[in-house]
Amino acid sequence: MSEILQRLAEIIESRKPEAGGDPDQSYVARLFVKGDDAILKKIGEEATETVMAAKDVRAGADVSKLVYECADLWFHSLIMLARFGLSPQQVLDELARREGMSGIEEMANRKLQQREADERQ
Repeated sequence: MSEILQRLAEIIESRKPEAGGDPDQSYVARLFVKGDDAILKKIGEEATETVMAAKDVRAGADVSKLVYECADLWFHSLIMLARFGLSPQQVLDELARREGMSGIEEMANRKLQQREADERQ
């Protein structure tokens, strides 16, 4: 599974304007040229479409609609990661770090870390 994410991340990197990506030829390059806000806006749109697809599936729609929208959300999330110099592997590493930890424990750790960061400021 991570091989697919890695290949897609490499393609996205190659579409960056500084890597020669042409916004007239590449949707990804066009998003990079438009900047952070355009990428973040697109993620918001895709997240909303994913939620709506899930609601449609709950009401009896074909599950392929949800898979399609989730793929769009993941794709645009990969673009965002690339924009900020991050990789899918870093997200996978974070998920691995959380493996075996309850969600409640993970949230408590996050709150503690935030409190400590706030105290340092």
